[in-house]
Amino acid sequence: MIIPFLRDDMQGSLMVTVERVDDPAAIGKHSSARGFPSCTAVVNFPGRGYRALFGWVQMVRSTDNSSAGSTFDMDPFYLFEDAPSPYAFFGLNPTLFDAPSRDRRDPLNWTAHSYLAWTPMDDTERRVLPLAGFSWGFDIAPDRSITLQPVRTLSPGNWDAHLPYLDTTYPRWSFDTWPS
Repeated sequence: MIIPFLRDDMQGSLMVTVERVDDPAAIGKHSSARGFPSCTAVVNFPGRGYRALFGWVQMVRSTDNSSAGSTFDMDPFYLFEDAPSPYAFFGLNPTLFDAPSRDRRDPLNWTAHSYLAWTPMDDTERRVLPLAGFSWGFDIAPDRSITLQPVRTLSPGNWDAHLPYLDTTYPRWSFDTWPS
């Protein structure tokens, strides 16, 4: 899926691919990850230097999370899960990559909301401004089969629904509503 976005009057796009993991070792995963999804979202943007700095905010709702799937939780990159930043990845045109899996194949519903955002460098506060978002995930059925959820573009309302949680979770950051 290709998702367009606009920043500083420049057109960019995300190339999002979700595919079934056939060779877990090729992506650095254990063999138990076979059949689970991997997601890659590549940023294509003509800006350079600081104008190409973006971050990925990803939240997950899963029936095995702290709320048993009733709410979304942050999904930080595990090396930085204790860092006080909402970004799982950040950099120059950063690629989002995620390959969630479970050792056991118990029934499960797992959905991610992944958002490309940016933080202005000239502000006195740390602000997150959303640009584009998509949903993806997987389900494990009682027969242990894994179904990949289709990639769907998210709307401003989806982002805005996460704002109370983001504000509470990252009080040193501010989160803008999705621009119209």
